[in-house]
Amino acid sequence: MTGEVVVREARPDDLAALVALLAAGTLRGAEDPGDLAPYRAALEEIASTPGSEVLVAEAGGAVAGMCQLVTFRHLQERGGRCAEIESVHVAERLRGRGIGGLLLDAAVERARRAGCYRVQLTSSKVRLDAHRFYLRHGFEATHEGFKRYLGGGGGSG
Repeated sequence: MTGEVVVREARPDDLAALVALLAAGTLRGAEDPGDLAPYRAALEEIASTPGSEVLVAEAGGAVAGMCQLVTFRHLQERGGRCAEIESVHVAERLRGRGIGGLLLDAAVERARRAGCYRVQLTSSKVRLDAHRFYLRHGFEATHEGFKRYLGGGGGSG
C-alpha cells in the first residue's frame, strides 16, 4: 500500500477527516467532530505560523493519517533547532500498512531540512503498540514525560 500514499500539508477541506482521526484516537474524549469551527481556526493559525504544519497521509484520495510538526529554536545545543511531532494518528482500518512510517519519515525529513538537530515526541504510557512502532522507526525512549492540564478548551490559545 505504501506506493499509493502521498504525504502532504493539510488543506482546509481535510478538516472533517482530520478531526475524525483525532476523535477516534483520543484518550481524553476532548475532541468534538460536531463543531469544526475551533479546529478550522487552529488549522489556519498553524498554517500561518512558520515552523508549524499538519501533515496528511492521503491514500486513494482520502485522508488516511496525520501528524503535526512544530520546529523551534532551542537555547541549548548552541541555539540549535529542535522539532516536536504531535498527534500521530492513522485510521484504524489502515494501520499496519506503512502509512504511519511514511508520516514519521516525512516529518523527520522536514525537520532535517529545517536544520533541526533533534526530533522528539511523546506517547501515552498506555499506548504500547505505538511505543514499539516508534522504536522500530529509530526513536529512543530516553526521557519520562510530564503533562499538566490547565482546564478550559484550549481552543483559544
